Amino acid sequence: MVSEVRPTLDVVETVEFDASVTRTEGPGGWHYVVVPRDLSDEIADLAIGPRRGFGAVRVEAGLGATTWRTSIFPDSRVGAYLLFVKQAVRTAEGIDEGDSVRVRLTVLV
Repeated sequence: MVSEVRPTLDVVETVEFDASVTRTEGPGGWHYVVVPRDLSDEIADLAIGPRRGFGAVRVEAGLGATTWRTSIFPDSRVGAYLLFVKQAVRTAEGIDEGDSVRVRLTVLV
């Protein structure tokens, strides 16, 4: 039996912020929060080494009691990172479009 060895992700820094849940237009739109610009700048400085596809940065995200590993993506239109909030998280936390949420992000490298 061959076991896969995965590299360990080091925790760089954890940040918290309040944000409003937004939904992209159109059917099946994605729900997301915008990471504040000042924190986005700090995260960009912390995210050393090669970036993932589309400039993504690996994070552990938390909303309420729910925590999951994902990536945040830069959005040049707003000059900040976006954190997409999947349906399972929204359902578990009772979150909907327009709600204000407290977000925890731990940058992983």
